[in-house]
Amino acid sequence: MAVILGRRVVSARRTPGSFLRFFSASTEYDLCVIGGGPGGYTGAIKAAQLGLKTICVDKRGVPGGTCLNVGCIPSKAMLQASALYHEAKHTFEMRGITGAEGLGADFGKMMANKDSAVKKLTSGIEGLFKRDKVAYSKGWGKITGPNTVTVALNDGGEEVINAKNIMIATGSEIIEKLPFVTVDEEQIVSSTGALELKKVPEKLVVIGGGVIGLELGSVYERLGSKVTVVEFLPTIGGLGIDAEVSKDMQRILKKQGMNFKMSTKVTAVEKTGGALKITTEPAAGGDADVIDADVCLVCVGRREFLDGLGAQEAGIEMDGRKIKVDDCYRTNVPSIFAIGDVVHGPMLAHKAEDEGSMVAEYIATGTKPHLDFNNVPSVVYTHPEVAWVGKTEEMLRAEGVEYKKGKFSFAANGRAIANMDTDGFVKVLSCKKTDKLLGVHIINAIAGDIIGPACVGMEYGAAAEDIARVCMAHPTVSEVLKGAAQKASFGKAISG
Repeated sequence: MAVILGRRVVSARRTPGSFLRFFSASTEYDLCVIGGGPGGYTGAIKAAQLGLKTICVDKRGVPGGTCLNVGCIPSKAMLQASALYHEAKHTFEMRGITGAEGLGADFGKMMANKDSAVKKLTSGIEGLFKRDKVAYSKGWGKITGPNTVTVALNDGGEEVINAKNIMIATGSEIIEKLPFVTVDEEQIVSSTGALELKKVPEKLVVIGGGVIGLELGSVYERLGSKVTVVEFLPTIGGLGIDAEVSKDMQRILKKQGMNFKMSTKVTAVEKTGGALKITTEPAAGGDADVIDADVCLVCVGRREFLDGLGAQEAGIEMDGRKIKVDDCYRTNVPSIFAIGDVVHGPMLAHKAEDEGSMVAEYIATGTKPHLDFNNVPSVVYTHPEVAWVGKTEEMLRAEGVEYKKGKFSFAANGRAIANMDTDGFVKVLSCKKTDKLLGVHIINAIAGDIIGPACVGMEYGAAAEDIARVCMAHPTVSEVLKGAAQKASFGKAISG
């Protein structure tokens, strides 16, 4: 079937729901994506690949959002460099490698390598846009109608975009305005400022022992800073981490040199003669204490970025700070969708990526999106890493679910012993009645990679026995996942 639109002939596409979708051959777009982060650029590229005329709008100008520019990627570059430096300085001698005594770190070079990685990846996204014919508008996008986005262009002027569908993918930003401190990105820094420091601080205080605070704190601890983490909660790792995992991870990081003040709140951060004084007190109340620091890193969470979006004027319904969407990520305005950090679910780049791709597919083909937040993995990229998917023991007990537990230590794994890297364990939780996988929790140098097979198992409803019976390569550290599954399913493992 063909439909004549103007002077072009465009095929009409039949969806699984047997209705017809017509794609514009005029200057009107089929989809306008507001936000060029992981969810936005993935959604835009997927939509274009499926034949939708697509434009992406981003205020930063350089695509990639927080993740590629000032978050996931630059922090991982620094984590990798600092981990290698720490490894060389502290383990080479016992591995029989000499000459590391006078080892030094070129902080400027590390920062330059970080910037190089960012530039390579962001320019790569622009290349993908060109390849798949995604138009890219650099400026601040505001919804000015159910099918209209007005862009205040970075280079001046204004662009009005007409689109049959709009996808909001504006992500989140750091919380930097607090009653007790004002971030200046020089001495009192957010995660963004921490990735732009000119030198390694002698003393660093991290406010917040969640994922970002632990990752960046560990970078500077490895490079020589005396790091103190102040955390309001009694556990590190943020919400959603298993208590046993959190406790063991804190022990490992403390052994590496990080200091912790748990169940503690910060009441003031003062600049005094080029230094900082951070006043703390117990969360439950008590005597105040003062910590001296050269730099204070504030990592107390992120907030949904909806500033200047025009959501309220467009009549988009909210659910607290989140945009309210249905099962297809559609708002109460039928032509407007929302994904990523601005809707419910974990505020993670890979969750946003999947949502962007699924919504693009839904708009193009009618295929209904599906994403089980319980099967979205979380990773803390310290060394060792922490990774988990599914339920924690605390969640299962609170829900009254009877479960089995299999725990296998890397200290009993041949490859880990040969690598002289035996910290951590794998814990598998399965249903006591059916053996269905309920949760997997890992502490290991490559936990973020080992968690992948567990995610596949969770997604397909596997039993612990299914993992236990998979033939895994030997010797590998991933065999510990199999050992933990054996313990959960059979009660015993072959080894460990």
